[in-house]
Amino acid sequence: MQLNWCGNRVVIFGDPIRNKPSDYTLNFGIAIMKDPLHQRGDDAEARAQDAVRELIRWSGEDPDREGLRDTPKRVAKAFLEYFRGYQEDPVVYLARTFEEVSGYDEVVLLRDIPFVSHCEHHLAPIIGKAHVAYLPNTKVVGISKLARVVHAYARRMQVQERLTAQIGDCISEVLEPQGVAVVIEATHGCMTCRGVETPDVVMTTSRMTGVFREDDKARREVLSLMGF
Repeated sequence: MQLNWCGNRVVIFGDPIRNKPSDYTLNFGIAIMKDPLHQRGDDAEARAQDAVRELIRWSGEDPDREGLRDTPKRVAKAFLEYFRGYQEDPVVYLARTFEEVSGYDEVVLLRDIPFVSHCEHHLAPIIGKAHVAYLPNTKVVGISKLARVVHAYARRMQVQERLTAQIGDCISEVLEPQGVAVVIEATHGCMTCRGVETPDVVMTTSRMTGVFREDDKARREVLSLMGF
């Protein structure tokens, strides 16, 4: 399942659907699509639980033993939480902007935004922090909205490189600032718990647009503000 913005179009399950802010409802500040599960079918949850039961059995355990009996139900519910970003549209969070900033024309930066994502290859956790900055042109947003954009993209099956690019490109497209800088530092469960089994390795990725990509001085300044 994919949810990607292309201009004013959202592609969901491969079908182009025109969405607008009225297609979403705010639930504790989170923009959730109305009727987000309509294409999963009435028996979707039961099928998801059956799949979890089969994985438990395939792993060598008995899904009917007392401690695991309710695990399929819990895992199915947890998946809706882990991947709720597919039902969120980050653009909605940036829809309300403020153009009166009393002449402020310097960098706006949020550092150390904690997030949890999941690797699309093994569904292992990606745990990290994001640093997000932009140099306003005429639009600014409330600072919490930048964090919400991070979480909306993080709560999907991801690779860190794409996560970084999606955050930066979304902010750049909607706010049209002079530049956007996104740096993500994260550890990957797929390296810690399997394969190379090397814990505490931090992967760093960046996305620079506009002035932060084109001007070395501006890039050094924003990286310094981020602590690099």
